[in-house]
Amino acid sequence: MKLSVLDLVSVVEGGTVREALDNSAAAAKVAEECGYQRYWVAEHHGMEGIASAAVAVTLAHIGQATSTIRIGSGGIMLPNHSPLVIAEQFGTLDALFPGRIDLGLGRAPGADQRIVRALRKDTNRAAEDFPSDVVELQMQFAGDPRVPLQAVPGKGAAPQLWILGSSLFGAQLAAMLGLPYAFASHFAPDHLDSALKMYRERFQPSAQLDAPYCAAAINVVAADSDEEGQLLASSMDQGFVALRTGNPGKLKPPVPGYRDSLPGPALAMLEHVRQVSTAGTVATVRDGLAAFAERTGVDEVIVAASLFDQEARRKSLRLTAQAARELA
Repeated sequence: MKLSVLDLVSVVEGGTVREALDNSAAAAKVAEECGYQRYWVAEHHGMEGIASAAVAVTLAHIGQATSTIRIGSGGIMLPNHSPLVIAEQFGTLDALFPGRIDLGLGRAPGADQRIVRALRKDTNRAAEDFPSDVVELQMQFAGDPRVPLQAVPGKGAAPQLWILGSSLFGAQLAAMLGLPYAFASHFAPDHLDSALKMYRERFQPSAQLDAPYCAAAINVVAADSDEEGQLLASSMDQGFVALRTGNPGKLKPPVPGYRDSLPGPALAMLEHVRQVSTAGTVATVRDGLAAFAERTGVDEVIVAASLFDQEARRKSLRLTAQAARELA
């Protein structure tokens, strides 16, 4: 089983942005040592608990701490940006870390409507332009003369482009363009099966890809016991409830029995969005990964988890890799 990592670069309660960035670099080193395929960070804005708003800068920091693992965006929210700027940023990363850069693209803004005003963009229109912007990015990297201004760095760079999504739109676009596709089932599981089915059925071979290649994300926390795994995962649960109730903040310490303390509607919401998850021992995680792989048939499983304790975070990555090896 091929495993990859999605990291929100969480700032823990009582911690700093610098510490969050260094913690992610340390986690990426562990992922590299354990044989993970790639290490992605996501673009989010205006959230004090997430330090990865400047994705390209964050990736440069992680790239310096590692040497072989692929690093990239999971993803860049392209409606927020000019394709030229992203071509320049990821062309620079490709020059610094050749053969290691992924450029995952999404069409959500990565924040609430305040980002629209802050960016001074019509992001509704930009979302409609998402397919053409993806094509423009491809043209920039190819040095296509039809692009009026060439990206430098960027022209001739070869980051691996992915389309990301949590609905059918991204699946259709990835299939049409012949690009690899990743589904955000770790927080938006509803369309997982139908999106993967559509992507595979409609896939058109391209210069980048001969056949469909897809990944999907699952929340994974591996620990010495099932009870410890559930406890560690409560930090992530608290973060999601806080986000959905309009009170996002820094990542909080684990709380014993957190789910049992929630009112019925909040618990139902949490269990719905976190249904693609596994937490516990190596055996529990192994079974969870096996069930997810059997359900989806994906080429890679993307592991997502935000843990408060950094030693436990790195241990979870190691134990998850062990669980995947046991499935070989």
